[in-house]
Amino acid sequence: MCAASLGAESFADFKTAQAKSFAKYADPRDNGFDAYLKEQFKEYKAYGGTALYEEPKPKNIEATKYEPVAALGPKVFITLPSSQEVVQEKKPLISEEKQESVLDFYGTTLAFHINDKLKKANFSPQTQEGIAAFFACLAASEYKSLLMDINAAKEELGLSDWGVYLLVTKLSQKAYEKEDAANLFAWFIFNKLGYNAKVGLANKHIVLMLHSQKEIYDTPNFRFGDKKFYVISQYAKANINSVYTYEKSYPNATKALDLSLKKLPNLKEKQMSKTLRFTQEGKLFEFGYVYNQNMLDFMATYPQADYETYFNAPLDAKSYASLAQGLKKEIDGKNASVALNFVLGFVQNAFIYEVDLEQFGREKVMFAQETLFYDKSDCEDRSVLFAILVKELFGVGVIGVKYKNHMATALHIPLQGESINVAGKKFVIADPTYINASVGQSMPKYRSQRPESFIIIK
Repeated sequence: MCAASLGAESFADFKTAQAKSFAKYADPRDNGFDAYLKEQFKEYKAYGGTALYEEPKPKNIEATKYEPVAALGPKVFITLPSSQEVVQEKKPLISEEKQESVLDFYGTTLAFHINDKLKKANFSPQTQEGIAAFFACLAASEYKSLLMDINAAKEELGLSDWGVYLLVTKLSQKAYEKEDAANLFAWFIFNKLGYNAKVGLANKHIVLMLHSQKEIYDTPNFRFGDKKFYVISQYAKANINSVYTYEKSYPNATKALDLSLKKLPNLKEKQMSKTLRFTQEGKLFEFGYVYNQNMLDFMATYPQADYETYFNAPLDAKSYASLAQGLKKEIDGKNASVALNFVLGFVQNAFIYEVDLEQFGREKVMFAQETLFYDKSDCEDRSVLFAILVKELFGVGVIGVKYKNHMATALHIPLQGESINVAGKKFVIADPTYINASVGQSMPKYRSQRPESFIIIK
């Protein structure tokens, strides 16, 4: 029997009665870890989440007078991706024998086999003993087929670590109605998948923590030695002060959660369309593009990752192809200086400026895909979008330039203007938030400021 059958028995009675059946687990790691979970938990104090900016971003932006740029550099001819590069997503199949655990994962239907014994685990009593009992129940169950299903879905959908995190948490919530049991189940599965995950107790409820080597901003975290473990479910919240838990990690579960999104997941298509507009020298320009609503829903779940994550995440292939086709009509055959400034003007003027606190009630750096979708955005959102467009359209080297309360970009190009030197290379400032400014112009208030850091775009 599992912990669900404890009833009025004490944990000591339960342990004695079940000693023989739990003497050995299929995974030898579980024997030692089972015993370790019964040792005394300790209290660990929470660290508040780190803020992205030292100072609030300006609520209003500056604008300058538009001045046509001199036609310099070679003529530009944009190469559009071939139809073969814009790949149609695969549709994962549902096997007939797994209909009992069907999950909608951002428009894609997946199915899993969850052994009945796994579902019998129960967090009772709501103490350290209950955690150990829950683990013992799961460890004695047949869970390998579920791990195989999860890994198969990961490969089928091309999921990053964040995709796996969402998949496991959704699956846990599907298997267990109570949040504490779902968190314990997710903890067990994460460890079996090799992720360094912990659980602890706060006010008799389960707190799930995952290790990340990079900062996850505005998220409570706990430190065990030189490692930080983040309570991702509490992103942008501050209601955890301490947790009672253990120090050692599950054997060989050393993988840190990596929020980078170098490749987009292969989600089912829910195609939508939108038109972006801006005016330059009295002329109206319109650019239509298509997007996958399921992809936007996936991106909306992200906690606040580091800037490298956003600057290095691609646009959806169909979104880029449709937008690039419209931009190509305006810049093909133009000199490089004119073409670059046209794209800069597009990003400066096609969106309304608004800081995240006003739009979302919290700091939220957007992926380029999200910036295209939302009518409003602020400095780092536009910088991410402009950087990706410049890199893909022109093959130009670009970096993010972060100030205390502002973000811009800089281009590795042979044009005159305000510039910075990074790693022995000259980069010319291009500010997607400074309305009507040309490449080589930065906002007056930042001309004398030294940037805090630079974001490398690969």
